[in-house]
Amino acid sequence: MTIRTRFAPSPTGLLHVGNARAALFNFLFARHHGGEFLLRIEDTDKERSTQRAVDVIFDGLAWMGITADAEPVFQSARQDRHTEVALELLAKGEAYKCYCTPEELTAMREKAMAEKRPPRYDGTWRDRDPSEAPEGAPYVIRLKAPREGETVIKDLVQGEVRVANVEMDDLIILRSDGTPTYLHAVVCDDHDMEITHVMRGDDHLTNTFRQAMIYRAMGWDLPHFAHLPLIHGPDGAKLSKRHGAQSVVDFREEGYLPEALCNYLLRLGWGHGDAEVLSREEQIKLFDLDGVGRSPSRMDYVKLAHLNGVWMRQADDERLTNDVLERLQGREGVVADDRTRARVLAMMSGLKERAKTLVELTDNAAFAGFTLPLTFTPKAEKLLDENGRKVLEGVGHDLAALPDFTAEAIDGALRAYAEKNELKLGSVAQPLRAAMTGSTTSPGIDLTLAALGRDEVLARIASVLSA
Repeated sequence: MTIRTRFAPSPTGLLHVGNARAALFNFLFARHHGGEFLLRIEDTDKERSTQRAVDVIFDGLAWMGITADAEPVFQSARQDRHTEVALELLAKGEAYKCYCTPEELTAMREKAMAEKRPPRYDGTWRDRDPSEAPEGAPYVIRLKAPREGETVIKDLVQGEVRVANVEMDDLIILRSDGTPTYLHAVVCDDHDMEITHVMRGDDHLTNTFRQAMIYRAMGWDLPHFAHLPLIHGPDGAKLSKRHGAQSVVDFREEGYLPEALCNYLLRLGWGHGDAEVLSREEQIKLFDLDGVGRSPSRMDYVKLAHLNGVWMRQADDERLTNDVLERLQGREGVVADDRTRARVLAMMSGLKERAKTLVELTDNAAFAGFTLPLTFTPKAEKLLDENGRKVLEGVGHDLAALPDFTAEAIDGALRAYAEKNELKLGSVAQPLRAAMTGSTTSPGIDLTLAALGRDEVLARIASVLSA
């Protein structure tokens, strides 16, 4: 048996972290077992489905490195097949036409609630003679739910879960306008796509019992189900907008690397010993459902930022520099040209040690493209007092005289100046750093000055001294 999993989002909004984690788990499970991972866009809700949402899904998955093994299936293109299965169930006597009007259904629900019963359909048309049907009246097709016994799902995460069949009513599989319902379409699609494992959020567990009735009525084998616990906010409440970033696009915009987000989402509800930082290859090697817990997970943005910092320090300097330059485009007071790019690249090994997100990295690197005169933070201004300016004037003279403007030569010149003037090295480096960056943070001052180049360093010193 070839294991086949699928990710089946509805294109009615953003790709949220819960869906993104489900996609990742399905992808890793298929790869781990040498199977296939498929993508299905469940776009039957024509009013709410948009092309923009489809594009966001594709873009988000591509950014996360989650690739399907076949072209995506669009559920809306399979409506004829959904109808065919519904009519087959009707012909087999496993389903029936229901002619209840909206008013009758409302009265039915109100009566049940008044009698303190669950407001379910009461089976009015289940066993009636079709000859009693009102001529030309609209109808829906309902599945005949079993009324005795129980339905058992052997879930690969939740364990064995049961529900009494009397708790389930005759669900609609085809609406009066001829369109299939979501629960029916999903079963048809999963069967035809030969999906062996359905892995999704545990908020779908109730749906699974109802879908199992369709599988059994058609005589189809059920796939294996694995219902994943939901992701909650840091406070334990259901994840919502008030908790901050919750979609893949949000995380990308806020400066997280895809490998960091995937690594974090993997560890959010799955574990393998003490393993924390895992490459994609290691994830595929280790991932299986026995490591998935049953309890909801809590988003920890502090931990995510820490993990992102770990991945940034491992990331290629060229790649990070390209990301920074892209984010600097259009920023006021910054020239994001090839010269700035070269400066950022030269400092990247030091810059990435001090940042946890690409946003932080970009902010810290922006001084490489600043135009004169610089704007200074209050702390930087304090360093550029009379003593600081005196240091700049003296050390600027020594830097101008260097035969080679390398980090090693600069370090030697700064140490020599500090020793000659009986100063601590920090008393020399701090006003220099303020003059170069407008702030009090940067990579090592020798690396910073070398990256900026002699002409720019002397120009920035002169700008401070002339102010």
